Amino acid sequence: MTRVLILCTHNSARSQMAEALTREAARRAGAALEVHSAGTEATRVKDEARTVMAERGLSLDGHRSKTLHDLPDPQLFDYVITVCDSAAQACPVYPGPTIRLHYPFVDPSGGSLERWRAVRDQIEVQFTAFVEALAGGRPVPPSYTQSPAVA
Repeated sequence: MTRVLILCTHNSARSQMAEALTREAARRAGAALEVHSAGTEATRVKDEARTVMAERGLSLDGHRSKTLHDLPDPQLFDYVITVCDSAAQACPVYPGPTIRLHYPFVDPSGGSLERWRAVRDQIEVQFTAFVEALAGGRPVPPSYTQSPAVA
């Protein structure tokens, strides 16, 4: 089974959405992925993230903000994907065969639900492509080019 860690600063929005969307994409693709998310600091899962994920039929109930210290075997991931620049800079060194990727997304915090939806949709496209590449035995997308900020 391939282990994937999605890392952000607070594990409150982007990484939480990416975790749920990656699990769903893996389920649809029949890919054997163990997906976790964490932050460099723990806070809480934001209500807006819960709302826009529920619109996709995905619940963040039971999700909580956590750090690497809260994860099983935190140094044993096949892929570590940062979704914000701050986490990319603070990401610890992973020994061995861990592949680090950086897929930065605009922080939707403080924005309208439309902004949250736009970021969720960008995350969905990127992480679906990641899962489909893994499931198809193709190289995963090496990076994500952030689209223009949304209002």
